[in-house]
Amino acid sequence: MLELEKDKVRDVPGWEKIAPIPICMGGDYRALTFCCKPGYSLTFGFKCRRDERLKELGMSPEEFIKIKEKFSEENEWDSNIVCFGSISYCCMRRGGCPRRDMALHLRYPDMSQEQFMELYFSKKKELSKKILESVKDPDGKEKVKKLLELF
Repeated sequence: MLELEKDKVRDVPGWEKIAPIPICMGGDYRALTFCCKPGYSLTFGFKCRRDERLKELGMSPEEFIKIKEKFSEENEWDSNIVCFGSISYCCMRRGGCPRRDMALHLRYPDMSQEQFMELYFSKKKELSKKILESVKDPDGKEKVKKLLELF
């Protein structure tokens, strides 16, 4: 089994003990699940490693968008409240994100915040797996092979 660096993972509900930190903080490929939609300027764009990581996997930004938007549609995660129109692009902020948390509350009105955050992180884990399973490039497949064993 793959040995993960302790400072490169977080313990979040729904993805206990091995959730990757964000790509911009040095997270592994699984963290693409927390990345923004390509094609937009970002406040902290100098830290963003999304496009670099996608290129390493042989995945185009368009393929990445297609995966996230299909997942959003399947899970009814489209929302005009959050950035980029979908909860699938939301980040990992444990301390809360007013837009993400409000969109989740509206999507899951019968759940407590604790419950919908656990669901959020478990679905982001599911999305992460879908992204990695979608890698077609042989070199990219080799790079994600061990990470896929974590699911």
